[in-house]
Amino acid sequence: QTQKMNLFQSITSALDNSLAKDPTAVIFGEDVAFGGVFRCTVGLRDKYGKDRVFNTPLCEQGIVGFGIGLAVTGATAIAEIQFADYIFPAFDQIVNEAAKYRYRSGDLFNCGSLTIRAPWGCVGHGALYHSQSPEAFFAHCPGIKVVIPRSPFQAKGLLLSCIEDKNPCIFFEPKILYRAAVEQVPVEPYNIPLSQAEVIQEGSDVTLVAWGTQVHVIREVASMAQEKLGVSCEVIDLKTIIPWDVDTVCKSVIKTGRLLISHEAPLTGGFASEISSTVQEECFLNLEAPISRVCGYDTPFPHIFEPFYIPDKWKCYDALRKMINY
Repeated sequence: QTQKMNLFQSITSALDNSLAKDPTAVIFGEDVAFGGVFRCTVGLRDKYGKDRVFNTPLCEQGIVGFGIGLAVTGATAIAEIQFADYIFPAFDQIVNEAAKYRYRSGDLFNCGSLTIRAPWGCVGHGALYHSQSPEAFFAHCPGIKVVIPRSPFQAKGLLLSCIEDKNPCIFFEPKILYRAAVEQVPVEPYNIPLSQAEVIQEGSDVTLVAWGTQVHVIREVASMAQEKLGVSCEVIDLKTIIPWDVDTVCKSVIKTGRLLISHEAPLTGGFASEISSTVQEECFLNLEAPISRVCGYDTPFPHIFEPFYIPDKWKCYDALRKMINY
């Protein structure tokens, strides 16, 4: 049985399934009790009680530290950070505590049942502190998983996989899609495996890789390329940033000989550079053109200049055209 859901409703559905199935599961964060600023936890406190869905102080370090402790005692901890931009006060807890807990104790203790959710990415008017995409900061940290869905169906399946995964996971939700993305989503729980990229569209000339909101941009670029240039694009949604699916991407690049990676985060040190260097090492003799990265600029995220900042379809199309003509 499926139901028409937008992205925030599919998140609510996943959280509802988790709380129903697992009596130790709890949800906590800033304003989650009344439903959260994006309505992702709406109705859950009334249904499961204030001991299982509750507010925290405005202290991200405390939210994650509390979540780690809860997870270590054996509970399923689902923490919400109100915006991905505000995850940095918790950076030390995530990187130095959560990611290293099992390793540090020689597997005597672990906080693998911790999942951290946060709204992520640009939204049209978020400016400096409500638009960032901080996935690359966490990609440098072994011991956690970082996952970013592109649609309601993906979001529910991937979130349930994160919650059940035996490692601490960070689940970034593209906030511009909360209401914009709508599709049929099963009401019952289901899982989508982590660390598996998905080839959304097969092609033979160029491989396009993205995650989250940007997947929709590169899909449009693929249609433009086919229409205007007769170029066949293979479109890949990476889904899991770490540990990422090297095989799917490399297999595609061996076939197409060209790779364009696009993300909203700034270019320098963005996750596209990791993909680019890996592909360059693995597929060097298959490449027909330099790997192209179309990303945000190396500036803070602007407010009124957001349309010029984001790597839109025109920037991606332009880069693709240069690659074809190389």
